[in-house]
Amino acid sequence: MHVIILSGNPKKDGLCQSMVDAVREGAEEAAATVEEIRVNDLKLIRCQVCQDGWGTCLTEKRCQYGDDGLDDLMKRLASADVLVLATPVYWGEMSESLKCCLDRLRRCAHGAHGLLAGRQALLVATPGGSGNGQLTCFEQLDRFCRHTGLAIFDYLGANRWTVDYHRRAARSAAFALARGRKNGDTVD
Repeated sequence: MHVIILSGNPKKDGLCQSMVDAVREGAEEAAATVEEIRVNDLKLIRCQVCQDGWGTCLTEKRCQYGDDGLDDLMKRLASADVLVLATPVYWGEMSESLKCCLDRLRRCAHGAHGLLAGRQALLVATPGGSGNGQLTCFEQLDRFCRHTGLAIFDYLGANRWTVDYHRRAARSAAFALARGRKNGDTVD
């Protein structure tokens, strides 16, 4: 089982990273290979909304500016059995770097037969400050998954008051996914 964590966290520590680490631990405990891709380490440009809004992303399922690292990212994501989308919550939304990345991916990977279709997704959002904004962030992540055919396994949110028990849930969810559990499987 190959699990890719696509992280929009600009920091290498803190609340969001603690949840990413818990996901990694759970998946590795179940003998999965885990790859963390930090979007902020990529040098992706923002979507150019080519031509009439759908350039090569519609006709060829590729971005004409993909040589900035998007083509490589898409190849890496195509190898995943499970995709984890993890982000801190800023102003009720996912991080700007993850949003930029997902905007471009959605255009190239949309539809029931797209690059990500049929894979399981685990969504992780970590609001700081007031702890608000988690639901609106999940709405954004949910739309991305629905546009690209990802099957949402679970939504895991944690703030500074709940991170202790949500880290355990993140580890357990990743373990279950890495063992092959699918969205809709009944458990006792």
